[in-house]
Amino acid sequence: MIRHPEFAPGSVWLAGAGPGDPALLTLAALHAIETADVIVHDALVSGEILALAPAATVRIAAGKRAGGTQTPQWAIHEQLIAHARKGSRVLRLKGGDPFVFGRGGEECLALAAAGVAFRVIPGISAGIGATSAALVPITHRGIARSVAFATGEAGAEGADVDFRALGRAADTLVLYMARKHIGRIAAALIDGGRPSADPVAFVLDATTPREQVVHTTLGAAAGVALDLPPAATLVVIGAVAALGAVLARSEPAAHAASKRAAPAARRVGAAR
Repeated sequence: MIRHPEFAPGSVWLAGAGPGDPALLTLAALHAIETADVIVHDALVSGEILALAPAATVRIAAGKRAGGTQTPQWAIHEQLIAHARKGSRVLRLKGGDPFVFGRGGEECLALAAAGVAFRVIPGISAGIGATSAALVPITHRGIARSVAFATGEAGAEGADVDFRALGRAADTLVLYMARKHIGRIAAALIDGGRPSADPVAFVLDATTPREQVVHTTLGAAAGVALDLPPAATLVVIGAVAALGAVLARSEPAAHAASKRAAPAARRVGAAR
């Protein structure tokens, strides 16, 4: 029997919603969704996942989608603290895992400074969940014995990743928020010694019925990215991306179609 900790009034839980498919929520995250009074969620959290909460639950969008709504981080901190101080059970629901490019650490620091109790519920990060679902094994014996996760974005909050060095440090690179910067990133990787023919996979809307995987090379990635449809995108660079293309061709057609035929929330509902 699974015993969940008490979600106490006046506390905040930070939970990862996984890479997209509601069936990939942890049991702890589902318990939090079903128990919270207020859910402050990222843009990557789907409507199917939010629909798992009771109708009376207050849902507050706090997204940071590129080119779209940008909720300031300080405003998110204030919302979490304010609702907790009103005695609500507050769930901060994030795509993937709260501590993998999710700014969960910043939110925990703000809650601690305000004297608000909090708990962190891990989630399946896109760098692991999305790649596996897309049949891209980010490590593989004889091909890739190391993997590095990095963000493609840089700004006032921090220095850019040294992609010239990173390209030499790991066999596989898994990049978040890198799609619009892939030309600059690819140039730095090639300048650092990665071959222009290095395989690349763009994984779009992973683990959802809209999932697409587009294969190309490092030298051609910038041009390919321009033609991709709008979608949450993960970029995988390295020989395993080519292996992923081979596995995708080998996947039984009926199984591949059934994976994406029905909205994932219906699969969760049918199982419960």
